[in-house]
Amino acid sequence: MIEPDATDAPIDLKEACVRAAHDFIAENGVERLSLREVARRLGVSHQAPYKHYPSRDHLLAEVIRRCFRQFADYLDDRGQHADPREDLGALGRRYLAFAAGHPLEYRLMFGTPWPEPAEQRGLVEDARHALDVLRTVLRRIHGTDRAQRTRVDLDAMFIWSQMHGLASIAQANVMEHLGLAPQASRQMVSHAMHMLELAMNAAGTDSNSPD
Repeated sequence: MIEPDATDAPIDLKEACVRAAHDFIAENGVERLSLREVARRLGVSHQAPYKHYPSRDHLLAEVIRRCFRQFADYLDDRGQHADPREDLGALGRRYLAFAAGHPLEYRLMFGTPWPEPAEQRGLVEDARHALDVLRTVLRRIHGTDRAQRTRVDLDAMFIWSQMHGLASIAQANVMEHLGLAPQASRQMVSHAMHMLELAMNAAGTDSNSPD
């Protein structure tokens, strides 16, 4: 479900178009989205959505932007943890919970090519915010000086790739046919988080910088 944008009136046409587009994608797929279909769903003139969205791609960019905003807010709402490594673990679990609870939004963010107006709609800023939630925690671990910037970004990409891989596999149909032990299926997330913690701890003892 798309969260309302705080800058928009809750029931105006601009907001209604975003919600209608989200619902249409959920039912029919992103490929069939068009402003004409959105107008038909809303019961308005087929020209009406063009007052706010010059093209179908502008509307799609706004839908994806809202997904990233919702995702970042969800990560931000994980609670406060004085220990940054505990905070990192909470962030990872929060990531996986969002992917499991919002599969459509997750696919739109990471499985849909960005339309051309993405930067114009502010999508880049909201996507970067989601990554900055993770980088902020890593700066608490590594420090904030410029010398640690590469280390923070490398760790962020490593952690994100691990979480994304696990989230994507968990949603894949093939999971039903792999013959995994029931215990393995139940412990998949906790085991992955434990292995990630071991990897981070091991990296923390290595003073050599990556090549």
